[in-house]
Amino acid sequence: MKVSGFCHSLATLALCVGPLFSFLLPVPGAGSALRAQDSVVTVRVADGVSVEMVHVEGGSFTMGNNDTPKGVKLTYALARPEHRVTVGSFYIGRFEVTQGLWKAVMGSNPSKFNSDDNLPVECVSWNDAQQFALMLSQMTGRRFRLPTEAEWEYAARGGARGVQRGSRGTAGNPYAGCKDRGQLQRYCWFCVNSGGSTHPVGQLAPNELGLYDLSGNVAEWCQDWVEEYPTEEQTNPRGPMQGENRVLRGGHYNSTSAACTVYDRGWYLPTGRYELFGLRLVMEVDE
Repeated sequence: MKVSGFCHSLATLALCVGPLFSFLLPVPGAGSALRAQDSVVTVRVADGVSVEMVHVEGGSFTMGNNDTPKGVKLTYALARPEHRVTVGSFYIGRFEVTQGLWKAVMGSNPSKFNSDDNLPVECVSWNDAQQFALMLSQMTGRRFRLPTEAEWEYAARGGARGVQRGSRGTAGNPYAGCKDRGQLQRYCWFCVNSGGSTHPVGQLAPNELGLYDLSGNVAEWCQDWVEEYPTEEQTNPRGPMQGENRVLRGGHYNSTSAACTVYDRGWYLPTGRYELFGLRLVMEVDE
């Protein structure tokens, strides 16, 4: 088991973490037809509680990273090799799933840091996230799930907008929204600026798609079992059919900057619950 993204006090756990989102806004009634051209869709969940989803146009990009950043001692073996990936269009949460949204769906709050409903939910396992997505889908009539690892990285890199700015079909920014550690505190809650806890979603700057906290705050679960990357091109990869650990992405409030990169990979048992683990949702597009 590996969990990258921990500061030295947790490094011995050898783990890695990943994504999900939500927000509290008044919205129109749910149930209207979902169109792929809608750039933002707000889905009502309960009185005063909704979830805001951002459309991500599908495309191709270079996933992974072959270069270990200078001075970084963490292993990036599983971020190699870089390989071409094509993903279809999807909707992804503008924010990590908040405690307010989780409570509206599940009726309870498992989080350690629980002073504000707009804090990201944490202390949730991959299995918990599956149950949450299922119940939210039943409540709203939409199709919610965790993002695949490829969808998560494509969105974190800025989707087609990020690819257009990068070289070799990959965004130039190693972090979600910024290109170097000197800018990172404007975009990411991590071990330098978090004060040892999570922060309400959406307080820092977003990436090119208007998505917040993809780097830092809480690590976000992805749908996939973890495995080594292939060398060949892939289209809509879903990961292996079975495994031991599920993927976590994005780093968290206690991570070093290196673990908050868009290509760093983490993983943990699907039953694991820690105050570092949260999620961000994907909503499927109607064809």
